[in-house]
Amino acid sequence: MARTRKPVVQGWFTGDGDGDGVGDGNGPGSPGFRLLGTRCGDCGAVFFPRVDSFCRNPGCAGTELTEVPLSRRGTVWSYTDGRYRPPPPYVSDPAVPWRPYTLVAVELAAERMVVLGQAAPGVTVADLRVGMPVEVVPGVLGEDAGTVWTTWWWRPVPHDGRGRV
Repeated sequence: MARTRKPVVQGWFTGDGDGDGVGDGNGPGSPGFRLLGTRCGDCGAVFFPRVDSFCRNPGCAGTELTEVPLSRRGTVWSYTDGRYRPPPPYVSDPAVPWRPYTLVAVELAAERMVVLGQAAPGVTVADLRVGMPVEVVPGVLGEDAGTVWTTWWWRPVPHDGRGRV
């Protein structure tokens, strides 16, 4: 039986998060997979996650909001690892052994805002440093019998072999 792919939160990113971003049309240089934000028509402020009702800028009463794709790349602002199972309401199966994961706060290139997300599988705190370039790629947060819950991951930008991104 085929499982349904669903975003963890509808409207926060384009696509369904299928694949790992390599060779699937969502890899480096492809505009396919993007986080989605909101731009206020009055003050120009951009926000993530997106909103549809009011501008989050406290000095603006704007309500003309437009969905905008956010930068695919940014730089590591901070990072840490999650070495313990969070308490409820975090959903996880206590029968499955806990696997540590890496969290990355990324300052987006154009918007200059910081977005938090999980690092792609295999990326550890030892692989990261503040200021290094990273890119957003599709990921899977979890699965159950009928659904694959999709999300976004951050991964270091591949180098060209000569130390350039």
